[in-house]
This record gives sequence, structure tokens and C-alpha cells, in this order.
Amino acid sequence: MKIVDFIPRAVRFAFLVAKKGLTLFKNTAGRLLAYGENWLLNSKKAIHGLAVTRIAFGIVGIGILLSNWSTRLYGMGPGSMWNGEWAAPGSEFPSMWIFSMFRTVMPNAGLYTLMYIVLFILAVLVTLGWRFKLVLPVYFVLWVSFIESQDQLGDQGDNMYRIALFFLLFADATQVWSLDSRRRTKLAGTYTGPVLWQLWKGRTLFASAPAYSNLYHNLVLVALTAQVCFVYASGALYKAGGAPWQDGTAVYAPLQTVQFGTWPELSTLITSAGWMVAVATLGSVILQMLFPMMLLTHPTRVVALIGILAFHLGIAVAMGLPWFSLTLVAIDFIFITEKSWAKVINTAKSLWSSASPSMQRL
Repeated sequence: MKIVDFIPRAVRFAFLVAKKGLTLFKNTAGRLLAYGENWLLNSKKAIHGLAVTRIAFGIVGIGILLSNWSTRLYGMGPGSMWNGEWAAPGSEFPSMWIFSMFRTVMPNAGLYTLMYIVLFILAVLVTLGWRFKLVLPVYFVLWVSFIESQDQLGDQGDNMYRIALFFLLFADATQVWSLDSRRRTKLAGTYTGPVLWQLWKGRTLFASAPAYSNLYHNLVLVALTAQVCFVYASGALYKAGGAPWQDGTAVYAPLQTVQFGTWPELSTLITSAGWMVAVATLGSVILQMLFPMMLLTHPTRVVALIGILAFHLGIAVAMGLPWFSLTLVAIDFIFITEKSWAKVINTAKSLWSSASPSMQRL
């Protein structure tokens, strides 16, 4: 081929390749945008997983309040004012009027106990999913007021709990397994009157515009996923920079302390085997680092969820941090697909039917 023929042909070839590539890019981008739009607007996702998240968060609140009941007055009430938190809060939240309730009543043992009981009742209502859209904002404000009134007693689980509670304000976490869903079924299509009255009767926000309701609900799932991935990945990167985590001995030290070695016999059993310490140390770093990527496919997601459940179960039992662990595990339930939840529900119903006295007689 002569050079005078090759150059124009090469130019036309490059033009056609670029045109084909641009068309492929536009088509791919269009399909991705259409998929994203459909995913966000067509229906609410992870309704069972988010319901479990709501229930678990309510149990966390109940558990924290019950386990601190006997020490509430000198741990967080008037008996704790000597540490200076009341006069000069370590957190910015108690200085904000909306989150100042528990700081205001802290000097009075009776009022503090009353507010404590009110918060407990709200935690129970959140667990049951009763008037959730009206109860949750009040619970959120009072919980932040309670937990931030003594900044020295908090941990990272409290931060994650507060962030996730805020996100739940915009989601429908009571579509299943709640008193609200039961009420909606009974009153479907009969809602009249002011908006607050309809909410009281169990109607969802934006019921007349489901696309908006679906959008906010599904964006909450996106936000929770991003938050969990940030927590795990940043935690892994932080750990990887420390010598105890690099040499596989980081798990050993906290289990030998009085604060975190809550089960001395169990701590001794775990730390007596060097390979167990190394596996727990290095395995937790690897699992947390790979967790976001393992969510991309179903097989790796199953491995990730089982691994992270074992990770938090170990923290809950061995280190005595059940409420911290349950907070993180509660959010991880959103990664279980609706198909998997359907299998679990159908299996449970089948086993329940098989366990009936009439079936046993047969």
C-alpha cells in the first residue's frame, strides 16, 4: 500500500474507532444511569435488613440503659458532676439547646431518673416499630443528649450509633416486622386528616409520591454502606501502620488488661496459643481492608459477612463490648439480600409448622 493511500485510510480508521468508542461509552453510561435510576426510584431495597437494623438499634439502646441503671446517678447523673463534664462539656453537643436535656437535669437525681426512664421507653418503641416516624426524632435527640453528656464514657460505637440513627430518619425501617406495618395493613387506603394525624396512624412519608419515598430510603442504604466501608477500611489502614498489628501481637495486649480482659480464663485460653493471636490480629486487618470489595459479588459477600460477624462476636465476648459490636453488626444486616431473607423466612415457617403438636401426632 502506498503511503499516500495509507495516511487517509489510517485517519478514517482512527475516526471510526473513536466514533465507535464514543457510542459504546454513551450506551454504557446510559444503561448505568438507567439502572441507577431504577434502583433508586422503583422500589425500596433491603426492607428486611433495615428492619433488623432498627430492631437491633433499639436493643442496643435498651441494653445500654439497663446495664447502666444501677450506676446511672454516679456514672452519668449528679454523682458524676465532680469530673467537670457538666460545667465544661467535652463534647459540643450538650452546649446545643436541642441536645442539652440530660445536661440540664443532671444535677437533679429525680428528674435525671425520669428522663432515663423516658429514654428507655422510647428505645422499646423503636424496637417494636411503633409510630416510628414520630418516635425516632425524639429518641434521636434524647439519645444524643444522654450519651454526649458524659463524653469520657463514650466509644466509637456511640458515634456510629448516632450517625446511623440520623440516617434512619429518612428511611422506612418499619415496612416489615413492626407495629406500624401491621397498622398500615389494617388501615390501608383509609388515611384522612392532617399529616401528623396520618403519621400517627402509620402512613409513610411521601405515600402519595412513592418515588421520593423510595429515593430517600435507598439513599440511606447508600449512605450506611459508605459509612461502614469507611469505618472498616480506615480502621484497617490505621492498624496496618502499627507495629503490634504488623507482627501479629496486637490482640494479645488488650486481653491482658482489666478493662478489656473481662473473662480472664477465656483471655488466657486465647492468648496461650500464638497462632490464634496471629490469626485474629492479621485476619482482622485483612478482613476490614477487603470488606468493601467483597460486597461486590454474592459469594465474597457471604464470606465477608460471616467473617465480620465472627470478628464482632469475638470483640463482644472476649473484650466485653457487646453494644459496640451489636451496633456495627446491626448495620451489616442491610447487605443480606431480600432473596436470602425470603429463604430464611420460608425455612423458619416450615420448621415452625413441623414443630406443631398436630404434625407431631401425624
